[in-house]
Amino acid sequence: MFQTYLSQMAQNAQSILSLATGISAEQARWKPDPQSWSILEVINHLHDEEQSDFRVRLDIILHDPARDWPPIDPEGWVASRQYNQRDLADSLKNFLVERERSLAWLRGLGQPNLEASVTTRFGSMRAGDMFASWVAHDILHLRQLVELRYAWGREQFAPYDPRYAGEW
Repeated sequence: MFQTYLSQMAQNAQSILSLATGISAEQARWKPDPQSWSILEVINHLHDEEQSDFRVRLDIILHDPARDWPPIDPEGWVASRQYNQRDLADSLKNFLVERERSLAWLRGLGQPNLEASVTTRFGSMRAGDMFASWVAHDILHLRQLVELRYAWGREQFAPYDPRYAGEW
C-alpha cells in the first residue's frame, strides 16, 4: 500500500502540472465566482499544504507523536499570502520541488508503521490515514482544476454551446 500511495503521489504531481500548463495568466487567475479559487490559488495551496501540512504531520505521527501539530491556515493563506498575484510558472515549480522533497522523504522512510497513531482534535489518526488523506487531497484538487478548466472553457465557447459533448 505504501508504494502504491507513493506512486500515486508522483503521478498526481504530473497530472497537476498538465492541468495547469499552457494557460494564460488571465485564465490562471480567473474565478467562476468570488467564493471559488483560481487555478493559481489551487497550485499555491498545494505547495503550502505539501510544505506545512501533510509531510509535517505524517512525520509527527511516525516520529514524535507527543508533539503538537503546528497551526496552519489553508483558507486564510489564499488571501494573506496573495496566491492570486503570483506567477503561475514559479508557483508550479515551487509545488513540484516541494513534492519531490516529499517523495524523497517518503522513500527514505523505508517501510513506515502506518498503524502508528496520534489523537488530535480530529480524533485518532493513524499514519496510514494521514498518508491516504494526502493522496486524496491531491485528487480533490485535481477535480477542482478540471472543474476550473471546464468553467473557463464554457465562458470562452460563448456564443457556442458545448452540450453535445455530454452532461457535466
